[in-house]
Amino acid sequence: MSIFEIIMLVCFGAAWPFSIYKSWRTRQVAGKSLPFLLVIVVGYVAGILHKLIYHFDLVIYLYGLNALMVSIDIILYLRNRLSHVRESLKKAAAPQDRKEG
Repeated sequence: MSIFEIIMLVCFGAAWPFSIYKSWRTRQVAGKSLPFLLVIVVGYVAGILHKLIYHFDLVIYLYGLNALMVSIDIILYLRNRLSHVRESLKKAAAPQDRKEG
């Protein structure tokens, strides 16, 4: 178990609760990137697999916690994006208020 690996995972992991809270509260997708989030979760999964195959230790739980938080952020991104798409479709389908002169 490396103290540097632990520090890295704790530091990266500290950011995700704020990102999740912002996604939940604002329902905005601006500033978020689905490909970026997916790359991050793949990296955490790779860390978990490394711990399972080559060097099992308790740091695996930090990888798992971080992967869970990123996955929650991905789910919120998808929910918020779907909500934006639905709103756009409703606005496009609504009859326009036209004034005749």
